[in-house]
Amino acid sequence: MSRIVVDNIEAGYGSVRVLHGVSVTVEPGETVALLGTNGNGKSTLIKCIMGMVEPGAGSIMLEDEGGTSINLIGKPPQEIVELGIAMVPEGRRLFPRLTVEENLMLGAFRKSARERIAANLEFSFEAFPVLAERRRQLAGSMSGGEQQMLAVARALMSEPRILLVDEPSVGLAPILVSRMIAKIKELKERRNLTVLMAEQNFNQAIKIADRGYIIVHGEIAFSASSASELAENEMVKQYYLGA
Repeated sequence: MSRIVVDNIEAGYGSVRVLHGVSVTVEPGETVALLGTNGNGKSTLIKCIMGMVEPGAGSIMLEDEGGTSINLIGKPPQEIVELGIAMVPEGRRLFPRLTVEENLMLGAFRKSARERIAANLEFSFEAFPVLAERRRQLAGSMSGGEQQMLAVARALMSEPRILLVDEPSVGLAPILVSRMIAKIKELKERRNLTVLMAEQNFNQAIKIADRGYIIVHGEIAFSASSASELAENEMVKQYYLGA
């Protein structure tokens, strides 16, 4: 299994700096929550790891148990996918005019996953039965909750070792948020995944996180070594729990 080590990352868009010296570590088999309200840099960090935003400074290392380290900075997203990292983007980002099954097939981009398309397709339909029922339906005609299921299943089609999940609760009703978070935990355990989840819904994220970070104005304001430590933090109580 692999770990991700983000060290002192500086990143942004043009002249606007969003991340200021951010350091985050995700150990093999962990579910780590990256918590923060909108506009604090969660999605930017996820995009940096995925090669969609190139940092101006710092390093993002993918380290395997054999001691091999690969700096992800400068690598295009397709190469990062080949290394076993997949992303569930904020807002789903599906192909609305393609069917459910066509969207899933596009998720099997990784070369090593192409030989197992049938098995992974079967797993996706078993994990999300509604997708099997609607495999020939256009993705854009589905509900928000169904589209989120499809986005998660599409990422799993690449057989990742590490799953980056960006704001899975956005646009979903509270009951659907709870179900989706629970499903992410289930899939993580069944597929032996390492998960980094950016989320602003603390109450849901804490249900499955082993530990987490709070990001404020592009900086890590607090790093918790456990979910309980995260829940007891005064910043969390003030901003997330209404204490």
